[in-house]
Amino acid sequence: MTDHFDPALSQTDPEIAALIKLEERRQHDKVRLIPSENYVSRAVLEASGSVLSNKYSEGYPGRRYYEGQQNIDPVETLAIERMKKLFGAQHANVQPYSGSPANFAVYFAFCKPGDSVMGMALPSGGHLTHGWGVSVTGAYFASHQYGVRKEDQRIDFDEVARLAREHKPKLLWCGATAYPRVIDYDKFAEIAREVGAILVADVAHIAGLIAAGAHPSPVGKAEIITTTTHKTLRGPRGGMILCDDKHKAAIDKAVFPGLQGGPHNSTTAGIAVAAKEASTEAFKKYGHAVVANAKTLAETLLSRGFSLVTGGTENHLVLADLTPKNVPGKVAAKALDRAGLVCNYNSVPFDTRKPFDPSGIRLGSPAVTSRGMGATELKAIGNWIADVVEHPDDEKLLARVAGEVKSMCDKFPAPGIQL
Repeated sequence: MTDHFDPALSQTDPEIAALIKLEERRQHDKVRLIPSENYVSRAVLEASGSVLSNKYSEGYPGRRYYEGQQNIDPVETLAIERMKKLFGAQHANVQPYSGSPANFAVYFAFCKPGDSVMGMALPSGGHLTHGWGVSVTGAYFASHQYGVRKEDQRIDFDEVARLAREHKPKLLWCGATAYPRVIDYDKFAEIAREVGAILVADVAHIAGLIAAGAHPSPVGKAEIITTTTHKTLRGPRGGMILCDDKHKAAIDKAVFPGLQGGPHNSTTAGIAVAAKEASTEAFKKYGHAVVANAKTLAETLLSRGFSLVTGGTENHLVLADLTPKNVPGKVAAKALDRAGLVCNYNSVPFDTRKPFDPSGIRLGSPAVTSRGMGATELKAIGNWIADVVEHPDDEKLLARVAGEVKSMCDKFPAPGIQL
C-alpha cells in the first residue's frame, strides 16, 4: 500500500486498511508458488493507484469521445509503443481489462455465433476461454478441443491437425494455463495455414519469458497474440492484444466499442511502467532465472519420488500428479498453505478425479524469483513441499515448516511491499 495513501485509508476505512496490511504481511511471510502470481514494483503500484483513475477516456489516443486527454493520450501511447518494441509487434492494444476480455475481443473481431473454433482442452492444460464448455466461448461457438498424448502428456499435434482438417476452424488457439513445456508455434502455424485458420497465441502465462528471451516468441507466426500484463510480465492486472497491421482495425474495433467502454487509465500507466522495466537487462536475467528455478524445483520433487506431468518443465511452472502419493491435490494445497507454501490444486491430464477435487497441484517460480531466490532456496522449497505432501495431517510438521519458510522469506524482501 502506497505510504501517502495510508493515513487517509486508515482514517476513512480502517477495516479495509487493516486487511491490506494483513495481505502485505502474508505476501511477505509466505512462499508464493501460484504460477500466475507475482510481485509488481513500487513504481507499478504507484502508477496503478494514481489520479489517472479519475479520468474517463473512451476511444483511442487522438480519437477520444471526451475532452481533457492531454496527459492520458501520451500515457497510452507510451504503453503501446513500449509493448510493440518489447515484443517486436506491429500493433498493440493495451485497453483490455484482463486476459479473458482480450480473448473475447478476438472472437468478436473474427467470428459469428456458431462458427468453428479450436483450442486446447482445459483438462490438458488449456484455458477456459479457448472454447471450454462452461465458458461463453464454448457456448456461443462450435468448439473443438485438442489434448495431449497419454504416454508423455505433450501436445498431440496429430490430433490438432486431424481436428483442424475436419472442422476448418476460424480461430486456432495455442497457449495454455497448465502446460509445462515450450509451445511449438511453427507447428501450429503450419496447421493454421493449411486449413485457413487465424492462429491466436495466448501467452498470458509466458509473456514475461518471451520478453526476456527465455521462451520462443509467436510474433511472426501467430497473427494474433493475447496476454495478461501481470503474471511473468510483472505489470498490473490488465490485458493486451498484439497483432499485425492487417488485423489492427478489427482488433481495435472489437475492444472498443465492441466489448468495453472507457479504459482503466491507471492500469494503462502501470502497463507502460512494466514495459519499460521489462526492456532492461535485469529483466532478461530475471526471465531466464524463472526457468532455471522452475527446473530446480522440478528436479528436487523428482528426487523425492514425485510424478510430474511431462516429466519436468521448460518454463515457469511445474504440474505434479499426486496420485502415486495417494494424496488428493486439494488436501495437499490446503496443507501447504498452512505450512507457508501457497500453490493451487489442479487437474492433470486424464485425471480420474473431479475438477474441484483433482489429483494435482500447480507450482510456479515467478514470484519467488522476483524476490531474488535461487537454486538453494528452490531446493529447500521442493523438500518442504515433499515433506508436507507426504504428511499433510501432521500439524507440528506444518508449523515447523511455516516457521522455516518465514525465516527464509525474511532474507528476501518482497518487491513493492514496505512493512
